[in-house]
Amino acid sequence: MALSFNDGNSLFEFVVQDGNGVKGLVDSGLAKVPDRYIQPPQERIEKLNASSHEQPPIDLSLLDGPNHDQVVVAIVKAAQILGFFQVVNHGVPVELLESVKDAAHRFFAQRPEKKAIYLKGVSPSPFVKYGTSFVPEKEKALEWKDYLSMVYTNDVDALEYWPNQCKNEALEYLKTSTKMVRRLLEILVGNLGVKLEDSRVESLIGQKMVNMNFYPPCPNPELTVGVGRHSDMGTLTVLLQDGIGGLYVKVEESSDVGEKEGWVEIPPIPGALVINVGDTLQILSNGRYRSAEHRVRTTSMQSRVSIPIFTIPQRTEKIGPLPEVVERDGVAHYREFMFEDYMNNFFGQAHDGKKSLDFAYIGSA
Repeated sequence: MALSFNDGNSLFEFVVQDGNGVKGLVDSGLAKVPDRYIQPPQERIEKLNASSHEQPPIDLSLLDGPNHDQVVVAIVKAAQILGFFQVVNHGVPVELLESVKDAAHRFFAQRPEKKAIYLKGVSPSPFVKYGTSFVPEKEKALEWKDYLSMVYTNDVDALEYWPNQCKNEALEYLKTSTKMVRRLLEILVGNLGVKLEDSRVESLIGQKMVNMNFYPPCPNPELTVGVGRHSDMGTLTVLLQDGIGGLYVKVEESSDVGEKEGWVEIPPIPGALVINVGDTLQILSNGRYRSAEHRVRTTSMQSRVSIPIFTIPQRTEKIGPLPEVVERDGVAHYREFMFEDYMNNFFGQAHDGKKSLDFAYIGSA
């Protein structure tokens, strides 16, 4: 008997438990989106109603010249207003970025059983996970996305356990991006009037994770989302987009970016990387920097990949507003907590905008 993709249990077993993913649905000749993927109207992304973010990318090579201060101002302003900005001349070779995208396509092009060896519970390493959607067990509507997540512990483990189809490219991408992340964090914290020890900077980005996201073509992209509304939990995220696009960031009413409240698309720029502020940096800055709410649309035309690097604090790191900032502000807007508790809360819920930050607000349990 043919699998009925509108049978919720059969679909969940096929997509999630057996590891076929969304790509498996598409490869089966799917003609319409199954009910489990249809988002409520308020969560759908209307491409025609969104504007494009017009700010030019920030040239990081200018930090080493006479325009240093102007570049710092641009970085700080972007982190305060939108929480997203693009950078070029970032120190990661463009040829490497292209090879990383190719490697992602190579991994997801494999037969389902080849990818399923990395499913949670059977993966040869707890630091490598293949899956689909975000928290499918708790989502009312699933996200149209498959992913591979690789947590970095050390080079030896990465080369032994990360998938052969992408491990070399992913590891090089991670290592060449780290210097840039550290420099951006030092600039943003320095603007707060705080000088952190190198050990503290390292602990705030001590956990590093490379994700490869795969968005197959969708027969009804207007009904689905690739990723639902959320902010990232970590300190800074580095994102490599391909040329198709689909990343949308929410512009708050209080923003001063010359655009009305709503969603703007972050357009792909060849050779650029997208940087976004995570919840951790919003908390450290006592709210001066913004972890932007963002989401991803699907496309009907061709498969899309994106490859984020998440830099997040060590699990045992205590996170709260920096004391120097609280002293100047006169009040702390967030409580102090162990970062592992924040992680557990973040991964224990479906995407729901910036609700993850409720965990940290003063007065929260």
